[in-house]
This record gives sequence, C-alpha cells and structure tokens, in this order.
Amino acid sequence: MSNTPPSLPPIRHFRRIDASSNMARFYMLSLEPTLFGDVAVFRHWGRIGTLGRQAATFHASMAEAESMLERQIKRRRRRGYRES
Repeated sequence: MSNTPPSLPPIRHFRRIDASSNMARFYMLSLEPTLFGDVAVFRHWGRIGTLGRQAATFHASMAEAESMLERQIKRRRRRGYRES
C-alpha cells in the first residue's frame, strides 16, 4: 500500500547508464504536499550506489507543481535518462 495520496502522481525514477563512459546515474522526481498548503517538487539525483543530492522547489498550486514536474521529465529524457 502506498503512502502517496491518490491526487499526487507517483514517484518517477530515471536512470542513465553508459558503460563506455563509466556513467551510471539516477534521478527521481516526486510531488509532496507541504504543511502550509503548497506543493513541493522534490528532485533527488546522483551516481547509482551513492546517496546523491536533493533539492526542492515550492509552488502555490498543484497545476504549477505539475507543470514544473513535466518540464523536469522532458529535460531528463532529452539528456538521455530512461524511466525505470
């Protein structure tokens, strides 16, 4: 059973692996409600096998947050990441 409310999209997982250039990266995106009524877009990225880094941006509405999420998904795909 998932802890994600039904109105929020699931966590999106991406990977970019290229053995010839020793590249093995991950990228995760999710939307989370905040205590103040905003919606946060969480980004977590790094080399597979490490803790990586993370950042969050806060948006006043779900529509704003979903727009940001879609922009990030398109950007990852342009850079060679594949959803896993």
